[in-house]
Amino acid sequence: MSPILVRPVREQLEHDRIVRLLQTKLRRRYEASINPGNEQNVPVRISAGALYPDVLLYSQDRGRRLQAIVEVETGESVNHLEALAQWAAFGRLRVSFFLYLPANMVDVARRLCEGNQIRVNEIWSYHMVGDQFRFTLMHRSREAVPAPRPPARSPRRPDAARSPVRRKPAARASKAGRTAKVAARVRPQKRR
Repeated sequence: MSPILVRPVREQLEHDRIVRLLQTKLRRRYEASINPGNEQNVPVRISAGALYPDVLLYSQDRGRRLQAIVEVETGESVNHLEALAQWAAFGRLRVSFFLYLPANMVDVARRLCEGNQIRVNEIWSYHMVGDQFRFTLMHRSREAVPAPRPPARSPRRPDAARSPVRRKPAARASKAGRTAKVAARVRPQKRR
């Protein structure tokens, strides 16, 4: 059970709305299961028992493996107790951990994660624009970013590019002579 026993009603409604919105948003890439409010639909087994994160994202293939866990927090639930009770446990799992927070609580969450060595793959902020929620990626861990591809190797050796020695003109002429011979063989013969 969460250390936040009772959220204010307005924040609980906001929390559940965001959980359902994320379920529909992430459904394109994952199969999503949710635990809104006090519902305990799908657990995550850990050594101490079971926890019920807000959104669980599974792969869409036949194996249906757990890929990521999403935890949505409100202004009241971003605190030291919540970080130690839930975030730390989710961060130790071998799946990605995404944290969604109000825009004004991102710095507090970063400090809590750094201070308690909690691994979070992505931190997203949310805010209202009119009657819709907008999400903004605020932090992505280095493990979550794909490794940059090594630069393509050039056909020349690196030391050849720096050497002042140039190709011999005879080598170019012989190459030009070979291409002329090949072109002559390819041309059709004139009929007489």
